[in-house]
Parts: sequence; structure tokens; C-alpha cells
Amino acid sequence: MLWKGRRQSDNIEDDRSDSGGGGLGGGGGQFRLPIGGRTGGGGSIFLVILVVLAGWYFGFDPSTILGGGDGGLLPGGGGQITDNSGQDGGTAPANDEMKQFVATVLAETEDTWTGIFKSQGLTYEDPKLVLFSGQVRSACGFASAAAGPFYCPGDHKVYLDMTFFQQLDQQFGASGEFARAYVIAHEIGHHVQNLTGIMSKFNQMRQSMGEVEANQMSVRIELQADCFAGVWAHYTGQKGILEQGDIESALNAAKQIGDDTLQKKMQGYVVPESFNHGTSQQRQTWLARGYKSGKLSDCNTLSGPI
Repeated sequence: MLWKGRRQSDNIEDDRSDSGGGGLGGGGGQFRLPIGGRTGGGGSIFLVILVVLAGWYFGFDPSTILGGGDGGLLPGGGGQITDNSGQDGGTAPANDEMKQFVATVLAETEDTWTGIFKSQGLTYEDPKLVLFSGQVRSACGFASAAAGPFYCPGDHKVYLDMTFFQQLDQQFGASGEFARAYVIAHEIGHHVQNLTGIMSKFNQMRQSMGEVEANQMSVRIELQADCFAGVWAHYTGQKGILEQGDIESALNAAKQIGDDTLQKKMQGYVVPESFNHGTSQQRQTWLARGYKSGKLSDCNTLSGPI
């Protein structure tokens, strides 16, 4: 990915020197990439939001948005991240290269989504991205690095301990800069969902859902965030900053963090009823679909087969 020398976002909050960074606040569930087994539930676009399902977004049936007024960590995390200070994350200096990379990718998402929203007569609100080390408090509550990257709809912020990138590479075999960019773009996809009202709709609906039903809806929202990441990659590719192998790198990352792949690796067997992010094949399919078309209308995961 030819990212060096491009604009870097100012919407970065570096709390790595403060292990308890962030602030406590109200409710709202966290959306994050899975790094291990999970069992929790949880989790219009530019069209009208239709709430047809009783039980993820973009003007389709709706709604599978993670979040809840309980401030809990809604798709549970797993695995373990070691805080290696000075390595891509931890307590690296404020001007470290990985921070510059994250700020550049964030800027690219800002430019892309601002343009997409504008084309629909809407205004995009830039989120903040908080870099932390080890643990953090957000408007959604407390989280440790083991939870993986997550988005908190309560404060419109993405939270990232960059040691996750090391784990993505070393433990899960998902290397490459664009694999890391995909992680960020996925969380920004949840921000788009939040801005368009899907999360609040799901928060209302999930109160009457059982765990299995909530998990099924969570899968749909996560796959839509993957598709939105693909849409971003589509427009990023048009700028000529992607290199050969970048998309393959992102698709491999999507494969490695599928619920089935992670569960099999972590516990030796899979429990489909507990899936809340989607299988490896589903995640790759929806990421590729968004990338191929660049159309939000092709990211309808809220109804029909996925």
C-alpha cells in the first residue's frame, strides 16, 4: 500500500501513555473484530430504514447493530495480546511509523465516506480513533487489548491497541499493510452504520431477542461492515495507492478471523449457534463484493441469504 506522503488524519487520540485512557460514559455496545472464540449476543443508509425483521443496515430490512444500553462488550473477544512496548503498539513514541500509517488510513476513510455521504445529500461525521495500550475506558465501558479493535457508538470512536496488528500477523497468519487497513476500515464501517441509524434500531430490537437470534443478526451487521470496508477499498484502489497483493492480503485477513476458523484454531471445534461475525467464507465474500462493485446497494446483508 503506497500510503507514505499522503494526508494524515488529525482525529487521532493517542492514549498509549495512559493505560486507563478514555472516559466512562453511557451505554452502547462495542463492535469489534474477533480475535478468539465468542459466545455473546449482540450485535439507513442512504435509503429509508425498514424495520421488517423481528429480530445489521443500509435501507434494507434492518438491523443488526451491536450495541446495547448496558455498556457491555457485545461481541465477546478472546485470545490474548501481549503488550510489547515499542513494537508497532504499546508505548511507542508519538511519531512512530505505525501511528502514521493508522492516521493515513483513517484519513483515506474520511475522504471516501465524506464523498459517498455527500453524493446522497448527507453529511459524514468524522469519528475519532483512540490508540491505547493494554486497557481503555470508553463510553461503552471498560475493555482490554484482548478484546481486539472495537467501535463504540456511544462516543463515535474506534479503539485500537496496535499490538493487535502483531497478533494478526504472527498468530493468525494475516500479514500485510492492507490487512491492517482492512481492520480499520471494518470498524469505520460500524461508524457508518451508527450514523445511518441501524445501531439504535438493533439496540431496541435486541431487547426481545434470545442469544441465538441476536448472534444471527450480529453476523449480518458484521458482514455488512466487511462489505463497507470493501467499498472503501474499491475507491482507494481508484486512487492508485494499492499494490499487487493488497486485496489478497485483506481477503486472507477476513478468512483468518472468521468465526469458524477462529473457533477451530482456539478450541478444536466450531459452534455455529455462537457465530456473531460470520464464517471465513462469508467474510471474504462480502468484503470482495464491496470491493468489486463499490456500491452500497450491493451490501444488503440484512435480508435474504448471506
